[in-house]
Amino acid sequence: QVRLKESGGGSVQAGGSLTLSCAASLGTISTYCIGWFRQVPGKGREGVATIRNDARTKYADSMSGRFTISQDTAKNTVYLQMNSLKPEDTGMYYCVFRVPAWWASCSLNAVDYNSWGQGTQVTVSS
Repeated sequence: QVRLKESGGGSVQAGGSLTLSCAASLGTISTYCIGWFRQVPGKGREGVATIRNDARTKYADSMSGRFTISQDTAKNTVYLQMNSLKPEDTGMYYCVFRVPAWWASCSLNAVDYNSWGQGTQVTVSS
């Protein structure tokens, strides 16, 4: 089972930036989707961004342009750079993992992911 460990959350003022990290224990796994979801109080889990082992990325429309997902394959770590943060970005951010079919892209649907980290809290104040 892949273990995921998030870090980098915290409190920031609106307009600020944060970088989240997700360290994944991939072992010999070479084909993967790793991504970020978030959950705000009273709402379901929302896909933020995903990245495939071949560096293909996918973003939720509302985050595109402000958030950037990247990876360091040598460290098995995925990053989420978040800029121009807004109070509505406040929530618990989770790292997720799955092994996709060779032809599949990495979706932003929570039901497609069977491994979740414990989450890291992001709080943006106005």
